[in-house]
Amino acid sequence: MSFKCGIVGLPNVGKSTTFNALTKSKNAEVANFPFCTIEPNVGVVSVPDERLKKISDIAKSEKIIHTLITFVDIAGLVAGASKGEGLGNKFLSHIREVDAVVHLLRCFDSDNIQNVNKTVDPNRDLEIIETELMLADLESLEKRLDKKKKNKSENEELDNLLFEALELLRKGDSINHLRNHHEEKIVKMSNLLTLKPKIIVCNTDEASVVNGNEYTKKVTEKNKDNEVVLISAEIEQQINELEANDAKVFMNEIGLKETGLDRLIKSSYKSLDLATYFTAGPQETRAWTVKRNSKAPDAAAVIHTDFKKGFIKAEVIDYENYIKFNGEAGCRDNGKLRIEGKEYIVQDGDVLHFRFNT
Repeated sequence: MSFKCGIVGLPNVGKSTTFNALTKSKNAEVANFPFCTIEPNVGVVSVPDERLKKISDIAKSEKIIHTLITFVDIAGLVAGASKGEGLGNKFLSHIREVDAVVHLLRCFDSDNIQNVNKTVDPNRDLEIIETELMLADLESLEKRLDKKKKNKSENEELDNLLFEALELLRKGDSINHLRNHHEEKIVKMSNLLTLKPKIIVCNTDEASVVNGNEYTKKVTEKNKDNEVVLISAEIEQQINELEANDAKVFMNEIGLKETGLDRLIKSSYKSLDLATYFTAGPQETRAWTVKRNSKAPDAAAVIHTDFKKGFIKAEVIDYENYIKFNGEAGCRDNGKLRIEGKEYIVQDGDVLHFRFNT
């Protein structure tokens, strides 16, 4: 299971620079004018996880396979995007395809980089984006529900969610809280932009990436219910140009404990409610991403659907025990290998081996 995060923001907030830094590429054109990104750029990134190497060393695996995250650099929008202003229509079609929305906000001053507004105000910029998404959802809902009135409903629960959302949006109210009152599959079926999980990224100057600045503090204060991540796109690029050891030295010198990519991925996992389990053997040690609270057969299906259909049991070892007792044999000898059935809830860090009928 891989997941897709769309990076959105007003023109010239540093989306393409951030995208290039996060994906260690130069795919996205960077220029000092609005709408530099016309079509979305897509980059697939391995999810860093130090546990993989430790498990692999014990299992003596030939290779390590990380789970993946996809970043999409989506064209900038302006006020009026829901009515087709700027690159509005393209923007809205691209953002519907992602699992989570990364709101990139400009939190730095610069006379060299144009700004679509006269002043730097990240909370105002975020409000512009969210207003456009709300207006797009409102227009979409009115069209969809008008059609539903003429046809018999096939999914009453989905209809209830859509009508609730429509009523709130007509009043100009947020619909984020509806995620907590409806099943996840229903929320996903709604395909409403403002119901997608949200991560806020503050793109700062180099001096502010550790402790923030007046802009990031205002963003954090106003968005206490959301994940807020500080990133300096410029620093991320510098880190990417260094060898691993040199990068660690550089990060220590400026007080960074982890890269912006690491912080963003952790926030994405939390916002999307994801967990990681591992499989290990002589050929490979591999990380797999599942929804948190997934049952064992559903986790097995991420490897192959046949694993779920023929599921018998799962052999489970906690990550900590796998390391402490030096792998499967040591855990088996010390009673730390458990046999679990179909109702077992997979935990983050589990090392699993599935038994199934073919």
